[in-house]
Amino acid sequence: MKHLLTAASVAALTLTGAAASAQEKITLSDLSWNGARAIGNVIVAIIEGPMGGDAEIVSGMNQAAVIMAGMDKGDGSIDVYTDLWMPNQQALWDEYIDGNGTVLTNQPYKGTSNIYVPSYMTDKVSSIEDLNNPEIAAMFDTDGNGKGEYWAGDVTWASTKRWQIKFKSYGLDELWEPNIVSADTFKAGLEAAYTASKPQLFYYWTPEALHVKYDLTALSEPERFDGCEDVDLDAENWLEVSNFECVIAPNDVFIGYSKSLESRNPAVAKMLGNIQFTGDEINGWIVEMFENKRDPQEVAEEWIEDNREIVDGWING
Repeated sequence: MKHLLTAASVAALTLTGAAASAQEKITLSDLSWNGARAIGNVIVAIIEGPMGGDAEIVSGMNQAAVIMAGMDKGDGSIDVYTDLWMPNQQALWDEYIDGNGTVLTNQPYKGTSNIYVPSYMTDKVSSIEDLNNPEIAAMFDTDGNGKGEYWAGDVTWASTKRWQIKFKSYGLDELWEPNIVSADTFKAGLEAAYTASKPQLFYYWTPEALHVKYDLTALSEPERFDGCEDVDLDAENWLEVSNFECVIAPNDVFIGYSKSLESRNPAVAKMLGNIQFTGDEINGWIVEMFENKRDPQEVAEEWIEDNREIVDGWING
């Protein structure tokens, strides 16, 4: 009997330890764009709601290389990359996903990337070819240096390099220069310019609520052809050695997560592997959370309640 009780006690402790492991806190990236922020809030709500776990968006955890290296270590410092746009992070994908095998992904949703103007500008500019006109460029010159300005993105984004490569490849760098500022700074400037019906030229993407708030038009670009995109963002002289003279193909956008979760929190690892959003769903969250200024947790919990069968499928699938 004594031996049986000891064995039972050990078994109970083992089960308790397994349960504790299954409930290990999950840490998520704090990326700056609204789509990533919306996805992060929904994942946290799933983990803390139906799954009964603990999750946190780690403030300031927004550098792609740092996030991927942290997931590679598997120590819980960062577990989830909420919005991994490909091929923008190709080098990191090659190292940690295809190479080390320490980062896993779900099935992606589709995103798009284009260069936009407010639709009130389309009688003057509607294509990349139009930007070769010095008179058009002069309309977008706000500092009087003879070059039009376009927002290429935040200094930390891989896409910011891509747009500089595209403008060079289209032969536009003599007439145009990139304005590289944070997304918040850009949005404030766009709102002021749009209100005054002034020219604005900028990179943007879908899904994003900006397309709900403003009437925007993507400039037409040459269709894709063999060799139209040859980009090396990691080269020291990336601008000189890269070429990109066609429209950007639709992006595959993933959730990345540390493979270590398979042992540290297998239930969440399973859910993250099954989870699959659509661009329309994400855009709806963005509008409610950041345009309508509703509490992100409330929006996420409401969506989960309305889509419980789908969410349960991710958890149990």
